[in-house]
Amino acid sequence: MTATLTNILPEDFRSGTFLGRALSPAGPHVLVIRGGILFDLTREAASVSGAIARRAFAGGEELGPAENGLPAGWSLLSPIDLQCVKACGVTFAVSAIERVIEERARGDSGKAAEIRAMLEEKVGGIREVVPGSAEAARLKDLLIAEGMWSQYLEVAIGPDAEVFSKSPVLSSVGHGAEIGVRSDSSWNNPEPEVVLAVDPQGEVVGATLGNDVNLRDFEGRSALLLSKAKDNTASCAIGPFIRLFDAGFTIDDVRRANVDLLIEGPEGYRLEGTNVMGEISRDPLDLVAQTLSEHHYPDGFVLFCGTLFAPTQDRDTPGGGFTHKLGDVVTISSQRLGRLSNTVTTSRDAAPWTMGLAEFARNLARRGLIDRI
Repeated sequence: MTATLTNILPEDFRSGTFLGRALSPAGPHVLVIRGGILFDLTREAASVSGAIARRAFAGGEELGPAENGLPAGWSLLSPIDLQCVKACGVTFAVSAIERVIEERARGDSGKAAEIRAMLEEKVGGIREVVPGSAEAARLKDLLIAEGMWSQYLEVAIGPDAEVFSKSPVLSSVGHGAEIGVRSDSSWNNPEPEVVLAVDPQGEVVGATLGNDVNLRDFEGRSALLLSKAKDNTASCAIGPFIRLFDAGFTIDDVRRANVDLLIEGPEGYRLEGTNVMGEISRDPLDLVAQTLSEHHYPDGFVLFCGTLFAPTQDRDTPGGGFTHKLGDVVTISSQRLGRLSNTVTTSRDAAPWTMGLAEFARNLARRGLIDRI
């Protein structure tokens, strides 16, 4: 962890309020940055989910200017704890086409380029239609008649969004941690996304960044392998902090956001891309409403909004496309949200996840904080 937090916070961090977590030798702490000053909120709210539910963002023990970084011996964690981690997929037209490519290639990256060229011509029209509209229904009928329909196109332009559980409670990793891909995956990629923080009543209170690490070969073989493709040790990175909504930062800033991706490989490889939220097919608040549906989230939830970025450029062999290598440094950044950076390893070799719900509760009980959760 670097000595300062300012290299991962947005340039205007002194004008916003940022909620996060850190690990000290005693256990996890809830942090807030207000006016550029870092505070430890743990005595007021011992969980981020509780702080959000009670809007307990004031007070706390002052730790100093954010420029000074965390106290010695502390390290940054994912800025969420007890919230469910949900994700929406195929929310951009480009990602819909890429999912269909995976399906038709049966997870074989070598077949992707040929199928991509054919599909762009056939289903490029999904870029212009509103999901769930009469025009979308007509396009569906046309594609069915041409034998081009797919379950991925159903969630791309149909009335119902794809919503899935990305990661167990307390399992996400934060800035600076290793991220994991399965050791038996040969076609995978990062997914740079905006992540919304939602309270138990369904109100969106802020946003952060996330990497919804994806295994294209697994999901391409069968959509029923989605859980294996998405939910593995260290496969969910979130951070650096949740930027809370206020007069200067609102859901409209999320709608206008660009999310930049940089991959730097150990062999000197470099790949850059941008996830333009303005091109999303479904409004972020519609995605939240579909996630709520007929469900209850007593500790709130966070929601990955999806990405239009699926790297297709060849890395090693012509037609082989992109896949991660061990040691890749993945940096996701956005002007109003900061920077999330992680290094790729395998889920098998990543640091084990040890603080689940029981250990989290035991730790807070030992510190006399369990009633402040």
